[in-house]
Amino acid sequence: MTSEGDDSLPHLHIDVEACDGGARAGTVRTARGAYRTPAFMPVGTRGAVRTLSAEDLEALGAEVVLGNTYHLMLRPGAEVIAGLGGLHRFMGWRGHLLTDSGGFQVFSLRPTVDEEGATFASTYDGSRHQLTPETAVAVQAALGADIQMALDVCPALPAPHQAVQEATERTQRWAARARAAFLDVAARPAHQAQFGIVQGGVDEALRARGARHLAELGFEGYGIGGLSVGEPRSEMVPALAAATAELPPDRPRYLMGVGDPAGLVEAVANGVDMFDCVLPTRLARHGTVLTTAGRLNLRNARFARDDGPLDPDNPCPLVSRYSRGYLRHLFGVHELTAMRIVTLHNLWWLFDLVARMRAAIVQGTFATLRRDVLETWDGR
Repeated sequence: MTSEGDDSLPHLHIDVEACDGGARAGTVRTARGAYRTPAFMPVGTRGAVRTLSAEDLEALGAEVVLGNTYHLMLRPGAEVIAGLGGLHRFMGWRGHLLTDSGGFQVFSLRPTVDEEGATFASTYDGSRHQLTPETAVAVQAALGADIQMALDVCPALPAPHQAVQEATERTQRWAARARAAFLDVAARPAHQAQFGIVQGGVDEALRARGARHLAELGFEGYGIGGLSVGEPRSEMVPALAAATAELPPDRPRYLMGVGDPAGLVEAVANGVDMFDCVLPTRLARHGTVLTTAGRLNLRNARFARDDGPLDPDNPCPLVSRYSRGYLRHLFGVHELTAMRIVTLHNLWWLFDLVARMRAAIVQGTFATLRRDVLETWDGR
């Protein structure tokens, strides 16, 4: 099965503008417009990035935001969002949107899984639901994001080889069903594209085989799932490289759930274009700041009289007026404003890192940037 030559499909591809080793900088062209890569996508789990508005995301320079299918299908429901004009209008967001398939959240609930799909209980009210490759396509078509993800099976790591192999093979079968459903859904928005997801644990052979299979199905892009879930980076990177080596060079590659600086530079070094993660926003809500010198915990007493900005070497222009001492005070009295300010800083800091990676690839200095980031962040 392939979508090559199908004029009814959105024309989504990546123009690679520069390479430095395996790292690449480019522009993803979509029916909506374009966004630059490497790209970090903030996670708007329930239709919003925690503590921020769409205007905040625009001010930060975000180009793609991720929505969570599992949560949105349960509350308020895909049909409600569709009736209110789709997820873009619902959120008031004018940029690109990607929705995940819901599989990661469903499999974290230990569902009943068979060849048809996964049956699970809602975390909201205990009601029973079944998610299949076809229903995941239909729900995401109703949400109307620019990119939807095929439903996959995400095994927890570490896991026995047999379990990982079975999950990988079922993911491949589900990917074929998801692709067929996507090509058939009459209600699918004309602008919507679909990414498949490569699984395979840390087994390089399974990753390569899974990537080849998905490439044959002709998706508009490819996610790489089931990594950065607790395995050491020494196992993650070879598995990642085995997958990217088999994926089409003219389609974007998306490493799912990675947002730590060391993980980002290692993934970019191995040809990844897109990322998402709750890390910068979750850290912010607990008073942890991303800085040039590493993580900084504002709850530490030593910051009580600190009049400096959050990162003196790279201050976020949106919040540079606020001192560490002031923000520590706000966290101490449980003032929600503190979470918002540090969230703005952390996302801006990651966007700046991604921009510096892009510039270094263009200039041929990515290896130096990678070394510097790893010296500060590896293992943290």
